[in-house]
Amino acid sequence: MDSLIIGAGGFVGSYLIQELMSAGKSVGATKLPHESIRIGGCEVFDLDLAKENDIRLLLQTHRPAQIYHLAAQSSVAVSWKDPELTVDVNIKGVLHLLEAIRSVEDYYPRILLVGSGEEYGYLRHGACPISETEALHPGNLYAVTKACQNMIGSVYARAYGMAIVMVRAFNHIGVGQSPQFVAADFALQIAEMEAGFRDPVMKVGNLAAKRDFSDVRDVVRAYALLMEKGRAGETYNVGSGHAVSIQELLDMLLEQSTQSITVQQDPDRMRPSDVPVIEADVTKLREDTGWSADYTLEETLRTMLNHNRRNFGVPVK
Repeated sequence: MDSLIIGAGGFVGSYLIQELMSAGKSVGATKLPHESIRIGGCEVFDLDLAKENDIRLLLQTHRPAQIYHLAAQSSVAVSWKDPELTVDVNIKGVLHLLEAIRSVEDYYPRILLVGSGEEYGYLRHGACPISETEALHPGNLYAVTKACQNMIGSVYARAYGMAIVMVRAFNHIGVGQSPQFVAADFALQIAEMEAGFRDPVMKVGNLAAKRDFSDVRDVVRAYALLMEKGRAGETYNVGSGHAVSIQELLDMLLEQSTQSITVQQDPDRMRPSDVPVIEADVTKLREDTGWSADYTLEETLRTMLNHNRRNFGVPVK
């Protein structure tokens, strides 16, 4: 097996499977029992990262040359509501994976650990765009666990000579993303309004926060390039290199809508300790891999909105 994706049942997994298969690689993917992966040619396994012996058996049997670790509790909002789950999945899970790899005799795969731009957290004045050397000051429980994963990966790479490449991925969006994330939520609400299933009132949280948004297809292409060309033991930002406010993102979608929509702030959508600006410096990624983005933010948002329109039988613009 060329590549194994751990935690492929989520939003990013199907895109990464398709990216790797399009490059001619044999791909395996793990998921949780309640999840489904329906991509022909991909071998699928149920796997719980709490069970280290199951991980070891899977690796011993298939010995993938590359391991992409996507498995995570990836919602900031959920991390506030369920910090224990977030720690179990994001910290204990990576420890179980790395220890299982070490336990397999004569086995030396390349490993990509996917973290988050949220790890940088509260930034000093003038820090943006954020380089990989910037000090970490996580502003939420999700970010804390991802920062810990990164440090674990760095220690294992140094102490055991493991070929681990770490990623800090900034916000990535696209068709299929859960509406618990802001762009998907806005696109869904607008399509529901256009279909007549919802009053034309947009419920929003903090619109002032600025985030670095990328198309998920650009992101998985960066992952594949880093697996091939990234330096072991190093951390790479993956993002667009340009932050936009949530207000700007909303305006891009509203401009595409056929409805006149009122915007109302919803206290239930406000997060504690929101970090004002997060923007990636992706110089290192570009220099080491030659990566550049193929999709603009406007194109991605249009694709997401039109996908929802089709689901509700609304004419596509």
